[in-house]
Formats: sequence, structure tokens, C-alpha cells
Amino acid sequence: MSMAVATKTHHTPEDLLAMPDGKSYELVGGQLEERQMGIESSWVAGRIFARLDRFCEEHKTGWALPADSGYQCFPHDPGMVRRPDASFVKTGRFPGDVLPKGWAKSPPDLAVEVVSPNDLVYKLEEKLNDYRKVGVPLIWVINPESRTVMVYRRDGSISRLLDDDELSGEDVVPGFRCPIREILPPLGLPEEAQPTPTRTNGPG
Repeated sequence: MSMAVATKTHHTPEDLLAMPDGKSYELVGGQLEERQMGIESSWVAGRIFARLDRFCEEHKTGWALPADSGYQCFPHDPGMVRRPDASFVKTGRFPGDVLPKGWAKSPPDLAVEVVSPNDLVYKLEEKLNDYRKVGVPLIWVINPESRTVMVYRRDGSISRLLDDDELSGEDVVPGFRCPIREILPPLGLPEEAQPTPTRTNGPG
């Protein structure tokens, strides 16, 4: 981060674009908020993005966007930039159907958030409320720890899916289906079944 940006107390979306490590932050109320994703959460986000991207490539339904894509589309905080862990925008939503050079100025059709161990519950709720305020039609919140997905829809309905259920793009990404188990890490051995490290005695 440059000293000019580091010493500022209020940041703009243009500042965030110019920051060398800007991909690690969102912008809320002019303040930088660090995005802290562990390896597991990053892996899960990559899995769901890859499946959405492949589906979009095959069916030409829109754009699947990875975790470093940002949206500046919040009238209640015009300088806010949010970065879903994965997202989808239907064909025709971007002006001229061309990807923006900077931030997307309209909300995604699907926003995906993957819960990390360091996530604060109230911060996640704030982010979901921001999505709701701009009418994101479909939101998936994937929790690798509980192996569940919460599905939030624009009509206010909510579903809780388990790892043996299937994610559906519903009417937002028509035809997209993905078994939840396929985007979650394999289950490890229970703690009591973990092998006990053996101690090697030294000389003498």
C-alpha cells in the first residue's frame, strides 16, 4: 500500500482500485475492511465459481465472476464496494454486454458468500443486508464448518440445505444444479480416530 493511501482516513473506490493489495479489501463508509479468507473457504469459493463458470461457458447464460470482483452499486452508500466470494451476472446486464474495466455499477443476480472461521456474524449480516437493499435475487451463504448452505431469495424466503442436498440456480441461473457435497472439502477422520504421532527415541 502506498503511503498516500495508507495515511488517508477516508478512501474512495478509485483509491481501492489503485491499491497494490486492494483485492484484500472491501470499502464500507469510506473505510477499508479486510477480507480474511482461510484456505478452506478460498477452496470452496473456487469450487463453486468453477462450476458456475463452466455452466456459463456451456450455456451462454451470463458471467461467473471470482472473489476479487467488486460491486459499487449501493445507493445507501455510493462509495461502498462489496466483493462476493463468487457471483453471477446475466447476459445483457452489463452495458453493451461488456465486462466493466473497474467496479460493476449494478448488483449481481447471484451473490455467494463462504463463511470463514474469522468472520464476524454481524459483519456477514451487514453484507447480506446490503445485498438485500439492492435487490440481489439470490444469495448463497456456504458454511464449510456446518456443511450447510443458506439460500436467501428476493421474495424473503429462506432455505437451509445440507451437504446431501443440491444447489439450484432456480430462475436466476436456470438449469444450474450442483450437489453441495461436491463443493465442500472431504470429511476428515474424527479427532478420536486421528493417528497418534509416534515418538522416536534418540540415541542412548
